[in-house]
Amino acid sequence: MNSLLHITNGDIFTSRLKTLDLKGDIITWREMLCEGKTLCNVGSESFWKTRFEFLNKNYRVSKSWFVEKTLKEYRSLCNHKQQDQIVLWFEYDLFCQINMLAVISWLKTHRRHAEISLVCSGKEDESDRMYGLNELSDEKLLSLYQNRINLTQDDIEFADYVWQLYCSDNPMRLENVITHNSFQFKYLADALKAHLKRYPTIKNGLNLLENRVLTTIENENLESKDDLLRTLLSNQGNYGFGDTQYNRIITSLRPLISSFNPIKLSKKGREVLNNKVNYYSQIRDNQQYLGGSLKYNFLYNSSTDRILKL
Repeated sequence: MNSLLHITNGDIFTSRLKTLDLKGDIITWREMLCEGKTLCNVGSESFWKTRFEFLNKNYRVSKSWFVEKTLKEYRSLCNHKQQDQIVLWFEYDLFCQINMLAVISWLKTHRRHAEISLVCSGKEDESDRMYGLNELSDEKLLSLYQNRINLTQDDIEFADYVWQLYCSDNPMRLENVITHNSFQFKYLADALKAHLKRYPTIKNGLNLLENRVLTTIENENLESKDDLLRTLLSNQGNYGFGDTQYNRIITSLRPLISSFNPIKLSKKGREVLNNKVNYYSQIRDNQQYLGGSLKYNFLYNSSTDRILKL
């Protein structure tokens, strides 16, 4: 009997997976590599040092929490050396897809001879809705598991290559990947498109998500910040962010919001939203990274869907 290891996208799904009573051990990948600076060499000392510095500064993650939750689980992954079959459980959104690339990159280096397969939820019926793993029935999850995608060496090399590009200092090279036929990773191209839209637009210096926050405030007549967060989380497309990430975006836009009860834009906020004022110089943060590149060293041209280097 081949030994089996499952690597999941988070604690909530790990709990769910345990109820399915599948063979094998389970490791939870506790990271959000779509946010903050990343280095190519996943799992190295410099990689974890860089990640902790970002999480500590931006999300007040303590060293003890980071060691207990993230590093302990990573060390458990390192200690699972005997499994020759590894199943990855991830979802369609940017949050999951970037984590997935990093895990595959690590496996390419550290588990060369393992058979790697992928269960990835997304479009599961005739509707336009995209589904997370936890939204699916047990029967559907077991069906996805039985029909999981076996990754070839070429697939693994491709995922590792995209991870290297994500960690490079120039996101423009990712544009070529979007047109690549990566059918084993059928949600990757859309996730990368969503990623590139996180660079500031030429029109007003804010990115897609920041503009979406302002648009939601202007159009929805919301009573509180909690209402705003709920609306953003339910209409975020394929980002897969949580409330902590949206809170960080809202904080960066605080000068453009005049009131939180009810929530309203300031005069300047409306001018920025209507592209009458460019907010780039005010919001620019020279320490803010997306992957390996500095966010404010590039602009996104929404009329051509292309990235420009400043």
